[in-house]
Amino acid sequence: MQKTKFIYSLLVLWTWMMGQQAVHAQALNYSQYFNSPLLINPANTGFNPDYDYRAGMNYRTQWASVGVPYKTMGVWADTKLFANRFENGWMGIGGSIMKDVAGQGQLSATAASLSVAWHQMLGYNSLLSAGFSAGITTKRVDINKLNFDNQWNGQFFDVAIPSFEPFAFSQVGYLDINMGLNYAYFASENFYFNAGVSLMHLNRPKESFFAANISEASVPMRYNLFANASLKIEDLWIVNPNIYFSSVGNSSELVMGVNANRNLGGNGLQQMIVGLYYRNADAIIPMVGYQINDLKITVNYDATISSLGRLNAARGAYELSIVKQGIFTSSLGRSVKCPTVRF
Repeated sequence: MQKTKFIYSLLVLWTWMMGQQAVHAQALNYSQYFNSPLLINPANTGFNPDYDYRAGMNYRTQWASVGVPYKTMGVWADTKLFANRFENGWMGIGGSIMKDVAGQGQLSATAASLSVAWHQMLGYNSLLSAGFSAGITTKRVDINKLNFDNQWNGQFFDVAIPSFEPFAFSQVGYLDINMGLNYAYFASENFYFNAGVSLMHLNRPKESFFAANISEASVPMRYNLFANASLKIEDLWIVNPNIYFSSVGNSSELVMGVNANRNLGGNGLQQMIVGLYYRNADAIIPMVGYQINDLKITVNYDATISSLGRLNAARGAYELSIVKQGIFTSSLGRSVKCPTVRF
């Protein structure tokens, strides 16, 4: 009996830890971070020199083998404005909606935001971008689906026993404000480099399911740093090394690796995509994809290498990304201000 109680206690602790990790992870939880640019940095809004608009969809599911799956999904889109009106710059506007659900208590977060950025050419080969975003985030949890230690009756968790947990709300909402900077260097039509930094949750919003006299739980600021490059090799390959670092509170994440596009048809209309990434002390992430015209579809699999692998048999997460880019008909004949790396 004591052994059974101990196992149940471990499960309760594990569920709580997963819930806490989900709270910090919900700002961004994609391995293909480069395919969700508005979530990383609002300065990425409209940062798309070769096209007028783009739109994307991301879906991720993880931890299915150790409990209730943690699912994250989102859509986003952005476009350029005034590209033909200003000789040395343009504006970008965009928006995103993201939702995820985690744990037995269905802890969920829904975030909708709008972003704007200005992109200014510095000479002929450099570009400086600054962006700002604001949105509304709501979080909710089904308290009735949670069990607590004082509901253990010696044999099982009895939901008829009051938990005496000081929950005041099952749903909270707040305004979220973010900003960022990007710098890009376009050396030639065969090489490009970009790096950026962003500060998320600038207003430190309150986020707690308890009364203010018990816990005010401000969301800590999140710092994102990234760098990427593109190198075209003999008109057959475009190699894209990149790295992403994020820090929030006492937690941090480092993802780095490379993906490459293989020109299949000689004209760049069909491309095979392969990649391999590493999340520090957590996972190895192979990626494959296919691009036809301006539509790109990529999938990845996170193979767990951390201690969690003993519980999930090294099965981590599956992720799907779909990105569509395009040119408005009225934009034919427009001038491209920056050299671009493409087939």
